This record gives sequence, C-alpha cells and structure tokens, in this order.
Amino acid sequence: MPLDALRPSPLIEQATQHLRDQISQGQWPVGTKLPAETALAKALGVGRSTVREALRALAGAGLLKARQGAGVFVIATEPEEDWATRLRHAAVTDVYEVRMLIEVQAARLSAQRRTKVDLAAMRAALEARRAAADGDDAAFVDADIALHGAVVAGAHNPVLTDLFVEFTPALRQGLIDLLDILALRVHEPNHGDEAHDALVRAIERGDADTASSVLQTELEQTLTRLHRL
Repeated sequence: MPLDALRPSPLIEQATQHLRDQISQGQWPVGTKLPAETALAKALGVGRSTVREALRALAGAGLLKARQGAGVFVIATEPEEDWATRLRHAAVTDVYEVRMLIEVQAARLSAQRRTKVDLAAMRAALEARRAAADGDDAAFVDADIALHGAVVAGAHNPVLTDLFVEFTPALRQGLIDLLDILALRVHEPNHGDEAHDALVRAIERGDADTASSVLQTELEQTLTRLHRL
C-alpha cells in the first residue's frame, strides 16, 4: 500500500498515524526493518525531524525498536496499553478482586495508623453515604466510594491511595449497574449501612482484625453478586 503525502498540520500526529496504519494493516509485519528516515520523509512529504518524532512515538507505544547500526524494526502490531487503559478494558469482576486485596489491607493499616482527622473524615463520609440514600444509584455509589477512599487514606500509604484512585473509575459504573440490575436499594435504600458502620467503628477502636474482616465479608458479598450478572 503506497504512502500518501500528508496535509500540512499536524504533521507529527499524521505521520505517526500513517506509519501505525502500515504496521497494523500488515504492510510491515513484525520483524520488518523500516525504510530509512530519508525514504519515509520523502514518501510522506515531511521533514526527517517529523519522521524521527513519529518513530519515537511508535517506539514509545511498543511498536518499534531501534537497533544500533541496524535500523528500526517492527516488534509489535498493536500498541501496549497503559495501566489506566487496561483497567478500563478489564472485566469489573477482575478489577474488584484486586480492589479487595488493596482495601482489606488498607483497612487493617487504617485501624493502626488513623488520626483524629482521619476518623472525622470517615465519620463525615459515612453520614454522607447515609444522606445519599435519598438520591439515585450514581450518587449513592459515589458516596460509598468516598467512604472507602477515606478508609484507604487512613492507612497513610500513598501507594495504596494511588492504586485505589486508579481503580475507582473502572469500578464505579459496574457498581451502579449492579444496584440497578439487582434492585438492591428498592427495599433498602441505604444498602450495606450496618457493615460500613461496623467498619468505621472497628477502625475507631484500632481493631485491625475486625476492620479487615468486616470489609472482607462486605466486599466478598458484592463480588459474588457481580459474578452472577
């Protein structure tokens, strides 16, 4: 398939896309050595610096690799997915299983490390969750996630906090769908309040075993429902 000359702007993005199309459509299979920069520049109607930036972008996406003294070779036909993209594409049950591992340990640490400020934030989040019971499922899920976020923050581990933040967008819609499909809030608008109250109380007491156990049980029940969807 011949390469078409490009329109003036934006040249780097266009060059990157054209070269990516050549790779994904099988014109340059894995293992193929790409034409020299000068040949690519001439075919695309751009300067060598534009081609160089496009090749760098494709190398960053995991499609190309430069071998010193040999040239640039195709090493994959599809770009590598970053962490956020992989989470968006993952099954909600898979994401939830990993969420359990993160949050149960976070609850244990939170019971050991929480401060008065953390406890106040958890209590406020619990009350906000109760207030959200009068709202729709989306508002309730957001309030629920905020409470869990307050528990994770109490662990005072920035890596755990960052992981939780990464997971929540992938979980949010799945939880909203769960509430809707199973009508969990029709007869119990504040679904799960007893368990969440017990979680906060255990953290207040500094009872790490009970905090982790309560959360483990609550999350396992939700995961079981998700598997049934």
